[in-house]
Amino acid sequence: MSFPSDLDIARSAKLRPIQGIAESMGLRPDLVEPYGHEVMKIRLEAIKELADRPKAKYVVVSAVTPAPLGEGKTTTTVGLGQAMSHIGRRATVAIRQPSMGPTFGIKGGAAGGGYSQVVPMELLNLHLTGDFHAVTAAHNLLAAMVDNHLHKGNASGLDLNNITWRRVLDVNDRSLRNTVVGLGSRVDGVTRQTGFDITAASEVMAILALSVSLADMRERLGRIVVGYSQDGTPVTSEEIGGAGAMAVMMREALKPNLMQSLENTPVLVHAGPFGNIATGNSSIVADLIGIRCGDFLITEAGFGADMGAERFFNIKCRASGLTPDAAVIVSTVRALKAHSGKFKIVAGMSLPEDLHDENPDDVHAGGANLRKQIENIRIHGVSPVVAINAFADDHDSEHRAIREIAEEMGAHVAVTHHFDKGGAGATELAEVVAEAATEKSNFAFLYPDDASLREKIEIVATKVYGAEGVDYDYTAGQQVDTFEQAGFGHLPVCIAKTHLSISSDPTLKGAPTGWRLPVREVRASVGAGFVYPICGNMMTMPGLGSAPAALSIDIDENGEIVGLS
Repeated sequence: MSFPSDLDIARSAKLRPIQGIAESMGLRPDLVEPYGHEVMKIRLEAIKELADRPKAKYVVVSAVTPAPLGEGKTTTTVGLGQAMSHIGRRATVAIRQPSMGPTFGIKGGAAGGGYSQVVPMELLNLHLTGDFHAVTAAHNLLAAMVDNHLHKGNASGLDLNNITWRRVLDVNDRSLRNTVVGLGSRVDGVTRQTGFDITAASEVMAILALSVSLADMRERLGRIVVGYSQDGTPVTSEEIGGAGAMAVMMREALKPNLMQSLENTPVLVHAGPFGNIATGNSSIVADLIGIRCGDFLITEAGFGADMGAERFFNIKCRASGLTPDAAVIVSTVRALKAHSGKFKIVAGMSLPEDLHDENPDDVHAGGANLRKQIENIRIHGVSPVVAINAFADDHDSEHRAIREIAEEMGAHVAVTHHFDKGGAGATELAEVVAEAATEKSNFAFLYPDDASLREKIEIVATKVYGAEGVDYDYTAGQQVDTFEQAGFGHLPVCIAKTHLSISSDPTLKGAPTGWRLPVREVRASVGAGFVYPICGNMMTMPGLGSAPAALSIDIDENGEIVGLS
């Protein structure tokens, strides 16, 4: 008998009324706003109303450096949340909202999978409550205000060749990466080159994720730098005049969305910042609410521990003031085999046949990546837990190999079968995480605020990525020095690099050494509150593949969505 599809499993779920989910979190009716029958918005007043309650244990779920197909972080996050109820604990899960670009592209949905999903998965993977559309509209309003500012005389003296604010769209569309606007007659605006990014890459999305209140979001929107004048002076959205209207458009989007898992675990779904050039974490306001609603708050950080978890620790926790109690590193047999360098795994293509053969030596050969990611958690003073995400074609000897690597590093470890067994299949992981979270936390940021930008970049590159040092292109060196002079040196750094390697080279597997981090450009997301050096070619507007998921998605004769995965 074949395993049912995620959509079939989701539709067979017995959902609790969403009001009951809110009640289980201790949220009064006046703190929630129904959005249809299966989703609620939570009012920000809940943060103050819940402030006197005990804090939950705060757990972040990360991973080894993933293969192109991913290692199941969201599924593990949801499965762990569900498993807590099986061991007598109450958990709340907090995740990002999926971008529709990848949903209709190559990745498919991001609601979890199997029997560890957030439901209704159609709502989660598509429009949900329109937060992404609000980000898109607010971002593009500012872009329109910039072009109107130019058309009406350019009082700020913006340099046409140094305008950094582009437009966004929540669709994978390579044709929009580089565009020319203002074509036509004189009344059609100033002609200049610009382009589009995907909405998840918008600084407005990062602001949504990192704001702690409506007032904070308004201030951050005003600090956005849209470009620079001829003498290098930053020009902000406050000067252009769009920040107030943007805040109005984003007001409802700042309220976190409440959903539930297949086993009725509360799930906060909010914000969706890009994992390569932004924080790759869900929102702070969701965490400020969820941290007071049970025994555990389990959240997810994008990509491997060198990326999402590092940003969780040094950017998100810096802004939120919350301190993590444990960190889960999701590992799979296939990921560590991939890090052996023997196999070529390509997104959208079938896995190599010999990857499924029993060979614990291949797992050990790729174990350097897991060791480094455990180390990356430990250097922040947090207890690491290795979650072996089990697949049907794994072998016990290969699981033992992962366990041996984890135990050699002194990490907690558990095998989890949440995909095919739901929460009941993740009880070992839940017990181990609960134990790890009781250990004394020595959490510390990797660098102080007053370190220079170059020092911060060097620290992350050498301590987290294992680089020997950092090399700046001439322009990048000028940019980082300009940002220091402009007063941005106190900001944390969010290094934009490939997610397919701990290094900046996607072809280097395991835990590469003897390399240097090449910084080709440095940009500042002043509103969001970080500076991001760009290392390598970062794609901020994906394209569609030869067989995008959109080809399979449709509506049947009963009006039901089909083909969504």
